[in-house]
Amino acid sequence: MQAGISIARLDDASAERFVPLRRALGVTSFGMNQIPLRPGERGRIHTHAHQEEVYLVLSGRLTVEVEGTPHDLGPGEIMRVAPAVRRRIVNLGPGVASVLALGGQGEHEGRDATAYADWDAEAGAPPQEVPLPDDLPASALRTA
Repeated sequence: MQAGISIARLDDASAERFVPLRRALGVTSFGMNQIPLRPGERGRIHTHAHQEEVYLVLSGRLTVEVEGTPHDLGPGEIMRVAPAVRRRIVNLGPGVASVLALGGQGEHEGRDATAYADWDAEAGAPPQEVPLPDDLPASALRTA
């Protein structure tokens, strides 16, 4: 796993069917692709041996065919598909359907975070033991 941070940009205008965000970010523990499907484009019917997939619709409308049954998703909607379930993504239009596809396998190790009360704190604690900070005052918010 790489140290530090990395930044990438989504690209709805990409000529590529898969924008490989995992590689661009240096992510090694799960798969992540942006898929900008133009009207009429569709993926292959497929399964995975071990990897479950999550499809998050960023814009447009996506149809996910699951074992031949269509499920329509709009912006902000998300679907998980188990590894052995046959699926295919389709854009019936209108416009580009931009999708973030995430894939991973194995058990998630939740609650491995350490939280700090402020930037100067030397010691941390489990997040549930550190109170949420006060909300910012209106004067600290952007206006445009």
